[in-house]
Amino acid sequence: MNYRKTILTSILAGFSIGLGGFIFLSVDNKIVGSALFSIGLFLVLTMHFSLFTGKVCYLFEGNFEKNLINIILIWCGNFVGSFILSCIIKYTRQGTSIMEKASALCQVKNQDSFISLFLLGIICNIFIFIGVDEYKKNEHVLGKYLAIILSVMGFILVCSEHCVADMFYYNMAGNYSVDMFKRLLFITLGNALGGIAANHFVKKC
Repeated sequence: MNYRKTILTSILAGFSIGLGGFIFLSVDNKIVGSALFSIGLFLVLTMHFSLFTGKVCYLFEGNFEKNLINIILIWCGNFVGSFILSCIIKYTRQGTSIMEKASALCQVKNQDSFISLFLLGIICNIFIFIGVDEYKKNEHVLGKYLAIILSVMGFILVCSEHCVADMFYYNMAGNYSVDMFKRLLFITLGNALGGIAANHFVKKC
């Protein structure tokens, strides 16, 4: 397994999802923002980057031990990628307003219960699995890209929790604490369960 490539592509994936989050926080219309957020998943899938929420859906396919190591590296790389982008944005004229919006989002998450974050994480990755799997398997080009856009819009509009997007928001807000990492962990576990379960049940059909 090429760990160097995994780390690099996971950093790029975190950066890409951060770009989607940056766009989302830059527009006032939530529907428009959710549609444009899909640039993040579009970049990940078309450029073959390593995104935790996409890769974890296939955790039990192939060598589980290698996949698990890979998934952990990807999660860490995604965090680094989102952190790098947040640092760049903070030094631009957009920095203050984006930080304020990210802080408001993080406050909602910090006031939520762990079980709620976990369940919203499950829901989110059902949407993500749909987008990723349809992109892989749909024979029609239009279908591939509609799947990306609609799945991203879906998880955002229902206010579900995407661990990598949340990494960007927390990094942008500078909201670091033990409690923050606990919340990210519950969201991550929810994403993992949602993606793995969605993949399992689709295969059973």
